[in-house]
Amino acid sequence: MYKINEIFETIQGEASYTGVPSIFLRLQGCPVGCAWCDTKQTWDVNPTYLISLDKTVEKKADSEWWAEATSEQILSLFKQREYQAKHVVITGGEPCMFDLVPLCELLHEAGYSTQIETSGTFEIKVPEQTWVTVSPKINMRGGYEVLTSAMQRADEIKHPVAMQKHVEELEALFEKTGITPKLVYLQPISQKAKATKLAIDTCMKKNWRLSVQVHKYIGIN
Repeated sequence: MYKINEIFETIQGEASYTGVPSIFLRLQGCPVGCAWCDTKQTWDVNPTYLISLDKTVEKKADSEWWAEATSEQILSLFKQREYQAKHVVITGGEPCMFDLVPLCELLHEAGYSTQIETSGTFEIKVPEQTWVTVSPKINMRGGYEVLTSAMQRADEIKHPVAMQKHVEELEALFEKTGITPKLVYLQPISQKAKATKLAIDTCMKKNWRLSVQVHKYIGIN
């Protein structure tokens, strides 16, 4: 059973899949404690807020309400809602608190591609064809370390930055793990001008890529 905060169809606004119509499956639960997290409503799993699966697609605002569902129930809901997107982004919360192999395999069999967005602090359990975005959460209050195995599995790195130390932390992680993925995206935190300039300048210097959260600029989820 997967714990689900919300399900919605939109356009992916970040990193390599920017612009791709996607179904977002946001899972509930995350102990990492990222200071700039914009989905803190997904951190705790409080039984008081348990709802039915169909209610997760009717949310008008962020909330701690969550539902439980099997892989089959999730796929059935996609069909009931007549979603047109064929790319599924599994995010959170921290999706790698769950074994995602059964869910991803079922979605692949049904004709969907899959992507996960993870902090890299839990073992990644997905099929080989699932695209893995690691947004390494370094030195967060939860005390979890970014796993070398997660860095090895990453298809891309997406790293939020606001100040130079965030760039330095990422460089230190690459040195520690001995891994520098081919695709490295820097993402300005909160679209601030200073953070955006830092991201642009660093990408130019290191031949990395810029991710600007297109969905926030155009006003969609």
